[in-house]
Amino acid sequence: MPVYVALLRAVNVGGTGALPMAELKAICEGLGFTDVKTYIQSGNVLFRADEAEKAVEERLDEALGKKMGKRPGVMVRSRKELDGIVADAPFPDAKPNFLLVYFLPEKPPGDALEKMVAPDGEEAKLAGREIYVHYPNGSGRSKLKLPALKPGTSRNLNTVRKLADMAAALEDGDRGG
Repeated sequence: MPVYVALLRAVNVGGTGALPMAELKAICEGLGFTDVKTYIQSGNVLFRADEAEKAVEERLDEALGKKMGKRPGVMVRSRKELDGIVADAPFPDAKPNFLLVYFLPEKPPGDALEKMVAPDGEEAKLAGREIYVHYPNGSGRSKLKLPALKPGTSRNLNTVRKLADMAAALEDGDRGG
Protein backbone atom coordinates (compact mmCIF):
# COMPACT_ATOMS: atom_id res chain seq x y z
CA MET A 1 0.00 0.00 0.00
CA PRO A 2 1.51 3.38 -0.96
CA VAL A 3 2.77 5.84 1.62
CA TYR A 4 1.56 9.42 1.29
CA VAL A 5 2.48 12.65 3.02
CA ALA A 6 -0.28 15.23 3.37
CA LEU A 7 0.62 18.87 3.94
CA LEU A 8 -2.20 21.02 5.26
CA ARG A 9 -2.63 24.63 4.28
CA ALA A 10 -4.19 27.39 6.38
CA VAL A 11 -4.60 25.26 9.47
CA ASN A 12 -3.50 26.08 12.98
CA VAL A 13 -2.66 22.64 14.29
CA GLY A 14 -1.03 23.57 17.56
CA GLY A 15 -2.33 21.94 20.73
CA THR A 16 -4.52 24.94 21.54
CA GLY A 17 -5.36 25.73 17.93
CA ALA A 18 -8.21 24.79 15.66
CA LEU A 19 -6.96 21.26 14.97
CA PRO A 20 -4.78 19.39 17.47
CA MET A 21 -2.48 16.81 15.91
CA ALA A 22 -4.34 13.99 17.72
CA GLU A 23 -7.54 15.05 15.94
CA LEU A 24 -5.77 15.18 12.59
CA LYS A 25 -4.52 11.65 13.20
CA ALA A 26 -8.02 10.49 14.22
CA ILE A 27 -9.57 12.04 11.09
CA CYS A 28 -7.06 10.18 8.90
CA GLU A 29 -7.72 6.91 10.71
CA GLY A 30 -11.45 7.51 10.34
CA LEU A 31 -10.94 7.71 6.57
CA GLY A 32 -9.37 4.26 6.65
CA PHE A 33 -5.77 5.40 6.31
CA THR A 34 -3.31 3.18 8.19
CA ASP A 35 0.04 3.63 9.96
CA VAL A 36 -0.86 7.29 10.53
CA LYS A 37 1.94 9.48 11.92
CA THR A 38 2.04 13.23 12.42
CA TYR A 39 5.14 15.41 12.44
CA ILE A 40 5.53 18.70 14.31
CA GLN A 41 2.69 21.12 14.89
CA SER A 42 2.41 22.41 11.34
CA GLY A 43 -0.03 20.13 9.55
CA ASN A 44 2.11 17.25 8.34
CA VAL A 45 0.69 13.74 8.37
CA LEU A 46 1.99 10.49 6.86
CA PHE A 47 -0.06 7.37 6.23
CA ARG A 48 -0.75 4.43 3.98
CA ALA A 49 -3.80 4.49 1.71
CA ASP A 50 -4.98 2.13 -0.97
CA GLU A 51 -6.22 4.89 -3.26
CA ALA A 52 -4.83 7.27 -5.85
CA GLU A 53 -3.15 10.45 -4.61
CA LYS A 54 -5.88 12.79 -5.87
CA ALA A 55 -8.63 10.70 -4.23
CA VAL A 56 -6.75 10.74 -0.92
CA GLU A 57 -6.23 14.50 -1.19
CA GLU A 58 -9.91 15.14 -1.92
CA ARG A 59 -11.23 12.87 0.85
CA LEU A 60 -8.93 14.36 3.49
CA ASP A 61 -9.68 17.95 2.45
CA GLU A 62 -13.42 17.21 2.53
CA ALA A 63 -13.22 15.58 5.99
CA LEU A 64 -11.20 18.50 7.35
CA GLY A 65 -13.68 20.92 5.81
CA LYS A 66 -16.55 19.22 7.64
CA LYS A 67 -14.64 19.40 10.92
CA MET A 68 -13.48 23.00 10.52
CA GLY A 69 -16.31 24.56 8.53
CA LYS A 70 -14.04 25.33 5.58
CA ARG A 71 -11.67 23.24 3.48
CA PRO A 72 -8.12 24.17 4.39
CA GLY A 73 -6.40 22.86 1.27
CA VAL A 74 -4.40 19.64 1.34
CA MET A 75 -1.36 18.87 -0.79
CA VAL A 76 -0.50 15.16 -0.97
CA ARG A 77 2.80 13.80 -2.19
CA SER A 78 4.18 10.27 -2.44
CA ARG A 79 7.42 9.13 -0.86
CA LYS A 80 9.03 9.06 -4.32
CA GLU A 81 7.91 12.63 -5.03
CA LEU A 82 9.32 13.85 -1.70
CA ASP A 83 12.62 12.10 -2.38
CA GLY A 84 12.79 13.92 -5.72
CA ILE A 85 11.91 17.28 -4.17
CA VAL A 86 14.77 16.91 -1.68
CA ALA A 87 17.24 15.63 -4.29
CA ASP A 88 16.39 18.40 -6.78
CA ALA A 89 16.52 21.29 -4.30
CA PRO A 90 18.27 24.24 -5.95
CA PHE A 91 20.36 26.88 -4.21
CA PRO A 92 22.97 24.52 -2.71
CA ASP A 93 24.54 27.31 -0.65
CA ALA A 94 21.26 28.22 1.06
CA LYS A 95 20.75 27.34 4.72
CA PRO A 96 18.07 24.59 4.73
CA ASN A 97 15.84 26.60 7.07
CA PHE A 98 16.03 29.57 4.66
CA LEU A 99 14.98 27.46 1.66
CA LEU A 100 11.23 26.95 1.57
CA VAL A 101 9.44 24.49 -0.64
CA TYR A 102 5.95 25.66 -1.58
CA PHE A 103 3.70 22.70 -2.32
CA LEU A 104 0.95 23.65 -4.78
CA PRO A 105 -2.27 21.85 -5.70
CA GLU A 106 -1.25 21.75 -9.35
CA LYS A 107 1.67 22.65 -11.57
CA PRO A 108 1.96 26.44 -11.87
CA PRO A 109 2.15 28.05 -15.32
CA GLY A 110 5.61 28.41 -16.82
CA ASP A 111 5.50 32.19 -16.38
CA ALA A 112 4.57 32.00 -12.66
CA LEU A 113 7.79 33.67 -11.57
CA GLU A 114 7.48 36.66 -13.90
CA LYS A 115 5.33 38.55 -11.38
CA MET A 116 7.80 38.03 -8.52
CA VAL A 117 8.91 41.08 -6.55
CA ALA A 118 11.96 40.17 -4.47
CA PRO A 119 13.26 43.26 -2.63
CA ASP A 120 15.56 41.29 -0.33
CA GLY A 121 17.27 39.21 -3.01
CA GLU A 122 14.99 36.21 -2.76
CA GLU A 123 15.37 33.64 -5.51
CA ALA A 124 12.75 31.19 -6.76
CA LYS A 125 12.66 28.16 -9.01
CA LEU A 126 9.73 26.21 -10.46
CA ALA A 127 9.84 22.43 -10.36
CA GLY A 128 6.75 20.34 -11.02
CA ARG A 129 4.03 21.20 -8.50
CA GLU A 130 6.53 22.97 -6.27
CA ILE A 131 8.21 26.34 -6.12
CA TYR A 132 11.47 26.58 -4.20
CA VAL A 133 12.16 29.98 -2.62
CA HIS A 134 15.47 30.95 -1.05
CA TYR A 135 15.11 33.72 1.51
CA PRO A 136 18.69 34.98 2.12
CA ASN A 137 17.52 36.94 5.19
CA GLY A 138 14.87 34.46 6.34
CA SER A 139 11.19 34.43 5.44
CA GLY A 140 9.90 36.15 8.60
CA ARG A 141 10.49 39.73 7.51
CA SER A 142 10.62 39.15 3.79
CA LYS A 143 8.63 41.46 1.54
CA LEU A 144 8.59 38.90 -1.29
CA LYS A 145 5.53 39.09 -3.51
CA LEU A 146 4.81 36.06 -5.65
CA PRO A 147 1.11 35.46 -6.43
CA ALA A 148 1.75 31.87 -7.57
CA LEU A 149 2.48 30.88 -3.94
CA LYS A 150 -0.99 31.78 -2.67
CA PRO A 151 -2.77 28.41 -3.16
CA GLY A 152 0.11 26.46 -1.64
CA THR A 153 1.68 25.67 1.69
CA SER A 154 5.36 25.82 2.52
CA ARG A 155 7.84 23.78 4.54
CA ASN A 156 11.53 24.48 4.96
CA LEU A 157 14.00 22.04 3.48
CA ASN A 158 14.83 20.55 6.90
CA THR A 159 11.17 19.62 7.40
CA VAL A 160 10.84 18.23 3.86
CA ARG A 161 13.95 16.08 4.43
CA LYS A 162 12.53 14.75 7.71
CA LEU A 163 9.17 13.96 6.08
CA ALA A 164 10.96 12.16 3.23
CA ASP A 165 12.96 10.13 5.77
CA MET A 166 9.81 9.27 7.73
CA ALA A 167 7.99 8.23 4.53
CA ALA A 168 10.94 6.05 3.51
CA ALA A 169 11.00 4.35 6.91
CA LEU A 170 7.25 3.75 6.78
CA GLU A 171 7.33 2.45 3.22
CA ASP A 172 10.31 0.23 3.93
CA GLY A 173 8.42 -1.47 6.74
CA ASP A 174 9.39 0.35 9.93
CA ARG A 175 6.03 0.50 11.66
CA GLY A 176 7.40 1.54 15.01
CA GLY A 177 7.14 4.98 16.61
